[in-house]
Amino acid sequence: MEHFAETPTWSQYANLLGSSLRHLRLGRGLSQEQVAMAAGISRYTYQKFEKGESRPGTSANPSLQNVLALSQVFGVPIEELLPSTPPDLSDR
Repeated sequence: MEHFAETPTWSQYANLLGSSLRHLRLGRGLSQEQVAMAAGISRYTYQKFEKGESRPGTSANPSLQNVLALSQVFGVPIEELLPSTPPDLSDR
């Protein structure tokens, strides 16, 4: 997982989370559809999480329930999904 010398922005954080999801999915040989179905979300929503965007220019913001579901699908603690450095939320 990438680490920043400084606190990441929310956009950077969402992109790191997306990279983590993609890495875990590919490492397990799963399709986006398989992960989404197992997590109880749509493939489109999961694709947006992996991309780190909900719309062009708008960072993804998955719910805690979705993040927990994805950690269960991958069989990893939630800490393994989330980037280690929390984002700076002061500029929202």
